[in-house]
Amino acid sequence: MQNEEWFPLVDEQGNTTGKATRRECYSGSKLLHPVVHLHIFNEAGDLYLQKRSMDKDIQPGKWDTAVGGHVDYGESVETALRREVGEELGITGFEPRFITSYIFESEIEKELVNTYFTVYNGPFHPDPAEIAEGRFWPVEEIKANLGKGVFMPNFEGEFLQVIFPLCSLDKK
Repeated sequence: MQNEEWFPLVDEQGNTTGKATRRECYSGSKLLHPVVHLHIFNEAGDLYLQKRSMDKDIQPGKWDTAVGGHVDYGESVETALRREVGEELGITGFEPRFITSYIFESEIEKELVNTYFTVYNGPFHPDPAEIAEGRFWPVEEIKANLGKGVFMPNFEGEFLQVIFPLCSLDKK
């Protein structure tokens, strides 16, 4: 297939070791491939989340990280981040700051997640094919809804492990 999406396969440090199709990566093979996440805070410290389209294969209608997407084969992580932010939210003028990378594993896949954040108040131009809606959530509202089926499970894990501790640093 010519229109097949190809992802790089990577080791735990993010070094490319090969390539595989999207289908192969989501087949339960657990081939480690890189993704990008961008958490967007406004100046008040609220976190922008997107509600996934009901047409999504995985977890439709759940609230998730502002931007998340795959790195294409031959593409750098930062190029993928900027491409995904442009495609999903129509944003080009932002300064990403790297937080961490970690491995996320589900029943069907294994990803090396490269997590960034930025401060941006808008405007947003969500792609309706990808995103049903988006809005800023106060951190306390996110905490109050954890474990209630509102959010993507991987967002909840990342929020608790990475984002909430980052928010707590601002309060000290």
